[in-house]
Amino acid sequence: MYPRKDKAAEKARRIMQQSIEDHTADLAPTVDGRKVVLETVDVMRQYHQYDEVVTAVHRANLQVFAGEFVAIVGASGSGKSTLLHLCAGLDRPNSGSISVRGHKLEEMSEDDLGEFRGNFLGMIFQSHHLIPQLTALENILVPTLMCDREEVSYEQHFKRLITALDLADRLHHLPSELSGGQQQRVAIARALINRPQILFADEPTGNLDRANAEEVLGLLLATREELGCALVMVTHDLSIAARADRVLKMEAGRLRPWNNRMDGMLPGYEGGEE
Repeated sequence: MYPRKDKAAEKARRIMQQSIEDHTADLAPTVDGRKVVLETVDVMRQYHQYDEVVTAVHRANLQVFAGEFVAIVGASGSGKSTLLHLCAGLDRPNSGSISVRGHKLEEMSEDDLGEFRGNFLGMIFQSHHLIPQLTALENILVPTLMCDREEVSYEQHFKRLITALDLADRLHHLPSELSGGQQQRVAIARALINRPQILFADEPTGNLDRANAEEVLGLLLATREELGCALVMVTHDLSIAARADRVLKMEAGRLRPWNNRMDGMLPGYEGGEE
């Protein structure tokens, strides 16, 4: 009787471990020798608004390579934040496919998707979304509860983050006791604590003055270099977009490359048409 129970428990453990390995294996394809860490194919997202159907994202196709900085610009309501949330696994598409590291997000259960996000994805929101009852330190460490990557070491990485973000003397303060800029720094530390392979940022400098915006952008770019992670950022600021490896534009839910002839020259850009 007892041995059979032990065998059943061991079988269940192996199945669970295999499920974890299946969702953490790196299956990313390569194009021209570069690893594709994020790919969307004909992604659609529609909402019902009263008696109308609103198409927020219309057949979006995107490839993001390992270590690449991609900026997405567009007017308010163009669908760029919706697309970002879909790519980060925070929303589900009505149709189409989204693959991260070669894994299709739409095929994952909610539990598997939550674990996958915790292991490989980071998200910075414009409005912080800190948990008000938790201190800055506790907010930063929340994603570590979802991470199951043995290669991730938190101690030294955490020290570098709080030093770079100047948060050492604010770790035991609640969000209500922090300025807007400090709250954004906590949100950035939270997004980076698990050393994500893709960092999504939705207007991360939108609520900051120019000096703080430059500081935050500098940190994100430096972190991208250090971790080798891809950075996908939604922004209204063309001077920030100009520093990206590639700029895309959303218009009425449609995604396309930035075109200098159609859209104008990006600030500081001296090359030819993209």
